[in-house]
Amino acid sequence: MANLKEIRNRISSVSSTMQITSAMKMVSAAKLKKAQDAITAMRPYADKLTELLQNLSASLDADSGSKFSDDRPVNKVLVVAVTSNRGLCGAFNSNILKQCTNLTETVYAGKQVDFVAIGKKAADFLGKRYDVVANHSAVFDELTFDNVAVIAESLMEKFVDGSYDRIEIVYNKFKNAATQIVMTEQFLPIVPVAGEESVNSDYVFEPSKVEIVAQLIPKSLKTQLYKGIRDSFASEHGARMTAMHKATDNATELRDQLKLTYNKARQAAITNEILEIVGGAEALNN
Repeated sequence: MANLKEIRNRISSVSSTMQITSAMKMVSAAKLKKAQDAITAMRPYADKLTELLQNLSASLDADSGSKFSDDRPVNKVLVVAVTSNRGLCGAFNSNILKQCTNLTETVYAGKQVDFVAIGKKAADFLGKRYDVVANHSAVFDELTFDNVAVIAESLMEKFVDGSYDRIEIVYNKFKNAATQIVMTEQFLPIVPVAGEESVNSDYVFEPSKVEIVAQLIPKSLKTQLYKGIRDSFASEHGARMTAMHKATDNATELRDQLKLTYNKARQAAITNEILEIVGGAEALNN
């Protein structure tokens, strides 16, 4: 009977876990809808703005080029790692952290690589292994363009003053609820479009090309970072919803197996009791 009690306790524990994972799945599904709508609406604007900026940057000569296009020898690299503040979302965070490790140990091996953490999981993991110069995990408490713009401005300052020669962003791009794509985007310097893709005659400039680019670049960079964080935010809820869905299914399967085991053990115990009673009755008759 002690064994039966143990199985009952396990069934109760698994059932409680199943209720928690099911509730978390529904919460993530509700948050995913809002986050998905936000990134879907924003992505065309951000992509077109980046394309326009790259075309304009490519058409500027070296003397009139932007300070954000200064392609220096890469010795010092800053990587912006975008993760979540919480776990229970499958491989969402681990994929980003693996990519950050790969950049440090393979792509930029032998160079100074520092990190800016956006998300507590990045701050906790990277802080124990590398230099984390800033932690902006609180941005997820109120994810707005203005709050992200402050982070983008600090990154631009670090590039302009020569603190870093290249800045990369590592984040999860949202494809659908079950699929997130790890992206590594060069934030600075700006990479102009090469070849004939930049066509001067496509645009009419007023007041001048240089002035327009000077105003457009900061806005485009802020939008690029905001899009990356928004992508990651939607991906997080998609990954958590999928993970909790699988966890609920696994808990349901385990609960059913435990119930079957419990019923078998209970039937065996009842059978043994009947055999003992029958055996005792036979002994009395004899």
